[in-house]
Formats: sequence, structure tokens, C-alpha cells
Amino acid sequence: MPKIFSDQNSNLYFYIYTNDHQPAHVHVYKGKKNEANIMKAKINIGTSEKRPHLVQGNTNMTNKDIIAALKIVAKNQEIFLEKWQEIHGR
Repeated sequence: MPKIFSDQNSNLYFYIYTNDHQPAHVHVYKGKKNEANIMKAKINIGTSEKRPHLVQGNTNMTNKDIIAALKIVAKNQEIFLEKWQEIHGR
């Protein structure tokens, strides 16, 4: 599960699982991922026609963190899609 992006200001880390499924999405963790870290969200990356959107959020992750994560994915959507395609193909 490669980490594809991190934002130090918000302490959010973005991962793509290597054995994951469509549609293209990222797993977002507040803080570095470890077994004790359960603050996470799953965000579909979207496409050039569709904005990223939350698929699943953990109740321990604040709305502020989820909104920040959605903004980061939207801002870096093209890069995240390229990373997905590198890992999973087209």
C-alpha cells in the first residue's frame, strides 16, 4: 500500500492499496498509518467530469479533516488518477 501523498499542514496521508478495486479511490489517514490509527476516510478520486467524493468515513475523523481531504484530492485529482493507473493499470 504505497503512500502517494501527504499534507503536513493538515497531517493527512493518502494511500492507494495495491490489491484494491475500481472505482479509483484513496484511503486517507489522519496521522501516520498504523494499527492504532483508526481515523480514516475513503474518497473516490473521480474523473475529469466528476468531482471527488467521500465514500466512507470513520466517525473519529472530524468533518474539518474530511473537507480538507476532499479539497486535497480535488486539487491533485490528475496526479492521484495517474498514481492509480500506475498501480492498477487503465
